[in-house]
Amino acid sequence: MRGLTYSGPRDVRVVNVPDARLEKETDALVRITTTNICGSDLHMYEGRTSVEKGKILGHENLGQVIAIGKAVDRVKVGDWVCLPFNIGCGFCKNCERGLTSACLTAFPGHAGAAYGYANMGPYSGGQADLLRVPYADFNCLVLPPDAENKQNDYVMLSDIWPTGWHATELAQLQGGESVVIYGAGPVGLFAAYSAILKGASDVMIVDRHPDRLRLAEEIGAIPIDDSKEDPVDAVMKITGGEGADKGCECVGWQCHDPAGHEVPNDTMNKLVKSVRATGALGVVGVFMPQDPKAGDRLMQHGQIAFDFGEFFNKGLRLGCGQTPVKAYNRRLCALIATGKARPSFLVSHELPLDKAPDAYKHFDCRDDGWTKVVLKPAA
Repeated sequence: MRGLTYSGPRDVRVVNVPDARLEKETDALVRITTTNICGSDLHMYEGRTSVEKGKILGHENLGQVIAIGKAVDRVKVGDWVCLPFNIGCGFCKNCERGLTSACLTAFPGHAGAAYGYANMGPYSGGQADLLRVPYADFNCLVLPPDAENKQNDYVMLSDIWPTGWHATELAQLQGGESVVIYGAGPVGLFAAYSAILKGASDVMIVDRHPDRLRLAEEIGAIPIDDSKEDPVDAVMKITGGEGADKGCECVGWQCHDPAGHEVPNDTMNKLVKSVRATGALGVVGVFMPQDPKAGDRLMQHGQIAFDFGEFFNKGLRLGCGQTPVKAYNRRLCALIATGKARPSFLVSHELPLDKAPDAYKHFDCRDDGWTKVVLKPAA
């Protein structure tokens, strides 16, 4: 089969690899028909992680089941399924609590496992023709009858939409409240989309890429271009000097200031300044335990200079971490099936798998119009 593999910094290649296969009786084998390039993939692509050469990337996956192990009971051959990027066992103490992003079984000795990602277990990713799905009965979200025709909608349930939704959950966003979101990449746009679906009043989103800000405005958010105005001042103006009720960080440690310099603490500290006293923050942008290649000395050790004094003085609350996709994907799936949501609005490019290396280059450069790339291995 073909797989998109990591060969070094900014070097990914579609090569022939051994076919994925059933390894345990609880596995399913899925023919991948739709798989996304995620912003998190770019951390590996840029050489900022310890991902090993030859790793098949891809953790946003959808396809059709072509084989199941003898112990798989619920999932059937022929089912269209979307796979959460988290691999959970379903029975450890964290999975039982719905915290599948911190499964204690799938990657022994670690809290959490995922497809095709650095330090998240031995599992291959789905930017390939086939994908082995462990604990298939638990991990497969069996999709409605319209799945084949709405793949670009349902594939967003694998990670990117639940992650945006999770940001608003961590921020404890309620209907009628205002929210500011730092980052209008795919996660930030889905945080804004989720906030709008939840009935938030003012949904403000901060970025500087015109294509992303245009998309934000199209879905009903208020775009703030931080290359043209101070985002904290803009939020204060919109909220009458009070600050947003809630805030979401959807960028992570590789955030840049308007001058193009990487400043790992920039969005976090601006978020603290942008949210009113007693508000709450949801942080889903990735922050790494260490990054030896970071230009910032603190971030080399996974640390940032955080304005904790102001955070404490304002009595803010903070939630963070990877999203437990299964906590949300079934409900979000229903919104797609009933026509209440169309998350495919984000898709800018639909390409065959062989075009993935070029797509990575464009997405990594934040080229205009490259907001979300969907790959089609079966095309």
